[in-house]
Amino acid sequence: MAEKGLSDEAAAAACKEGSPITKDFLMQQTMLRVKDPVKSLDFYTRILGMTLLQKFDFPAMRFSLYFLGYEDKKDIPADVGERTAWTFSRRATIELTHNWGTESDDSQSYHNGNSDPRGFGHIGVAVPDVYAACKLFKEQGVTFVKKPDDGKMKGLAFIQDPDGYWIEILSPNNMLSITS
Repeated sequence: MAEKGLSDEAAAAACKEGSPITKDFLMQQTMLRVKDPVKSLDFYTRILGMTLLQKFDFPAMRFSLYFLGYEDKKDIPADVGERTAWTFSRRATIELTHNWGTESDDSQSYHNGNSDPRGFGHIGVAVPDVYAACKLFKEQGVTFVKKPDDGKMKGLAFIQDPDGYWIEILSPNNMLSITS
């Protein structure tokens, strides 16, 4: 069992140059299954400040997709074809997938990946001021996994969305002191 992570040299050696065709690839979305879209849309828009970019319904398969991101509402194309291409060209969006009926099924819940068996861990949201953001989250009754001054890593926080997924709240300007 490893006592520590890869050395800088080993990490660099493990990384290989991608094919030239990958130069225009981008990280477009992370999908999270949600039990209740009303609660989740409220959380991601009102609490995290994201914008609903587009919604897709699939009646034959009984599910809906909600794409959210940090985009200006004025930039969203009105034409549905243009909007679809635009939505799928945005960087780092969240795709909330709602399987119809889960909101009224008391036994339904999704695994957040942070209890055994561990897997998916969290998404991250960069904010100008972690402490100001966390003050707002506290006022809004958000569930904290870690407050900014808890634990060894000061200056970053983890909150939970309505389905228990963890969201890291970080400030880009403070990350060097946290990772050093």
